[in-house]
Amino acid sequence: MRNDKVMAVAIEHAGWRDYLELCKPKVVAVMLLTAIVGMFVAAPGVPAWDAVLFGTIGIGLAAGSAAAVNHVMDRRIDEQMARTQSRPLPQGKLSPQKALMFAAVTGTVGIGMLVVLVNPLTAWLTLASLIGYALIYTVYLKRATPQNIVIGGIAGAAPPLLGWTAVTGQLDPNGLLLVLIIFAWTPPHFWALCIARKKDYAKAGIPMLPVTHGEDYTRLQILLYSVLMVLCTLMPYLTGMSGALYLLGVMLLNARFMYWAWRVYSKRVVGEPMKMFRHSINYIMLFFVVLLVDHFATVMPIG
Repeated sequence: MRNDKVMAVAIEHAGWRDYLELCKPKVVAVMLLTAIVGMFVAAPGVPAWDAVLFGTIGIGLAAGSAAAVNHVMDRRIDEQMARTQSRPLPQGKLSPQKALMFAAVTGTVGIGMLVVLVNPLTAWLTLASLIGYALIYTVYLKRATPQNIVIGGIAGAAPPLLGWTAVTGQLDPNGLLLVLIIFAWTPPHFWALCIARKKDYAKAGIPMLPVTHGEDYTRLQILLYSVLMVLCTLMPYLTGMSGALYLLGVMLLNARFMYWAWRVYSKRVVGEPMKMFRHSINYIMLFFVVLLVDHFATVMPIG
């Protein structure tokens, strides 16, 4: 009874920061960076301001909604993992009902904004991405297979394509290529975290690859997927989507990424997987920055 009263008091004092945390703002910020770059790269010059503004807001609200659903569905798991115990639901700062209501409102507003102020294609693709992450991955894949992050990664890889279609209103092979790059980047990025948090995932009963197949196998997969990612990142140059500046920048970024992938594979040093996980976040942000700089250097060359 006392715990119920404490929970009730905590929920009554939920603030805006708790709702913001439901949206996983750091993750969404990275997603929006890739979406915005997708918008600018899709346009021959500077894209229309309304497509950029309303597209970014709509995609961001939908992503926040999917993250909130993830918080609700994973709240029992989050209680058992040190990395996630401080989230609003495990701490009793928000009830699942309020979190779901928040997700419903933000998702509806975001998708509605895309339909009315951007274009229906972007709205449908964003809705599919939301369903893929919040329901198919979180509810089923995460608990069903150690390949969960590979299969479900397509939803998290969608933002640059969403940005692309927000500006052009149509699917394009180059937009899909950006999805492929993030899709290949996701396994080594997330499996590095899974190695670092293997005990937590085992405790929570989640069949992440290090839990089901062991760390050695996971380290090998990280290395192999890293090679696949590097090959994918060369394709924008080979297809003519990007120029020499992009190629130089991405080769430097890839060299550093492969350095970490090799260290995780070969050194077996405690703490290295988490360092690679953090580096991989910086990598994907810098990758899209390089892509954007090359685009403007090509479209509007100096002199």
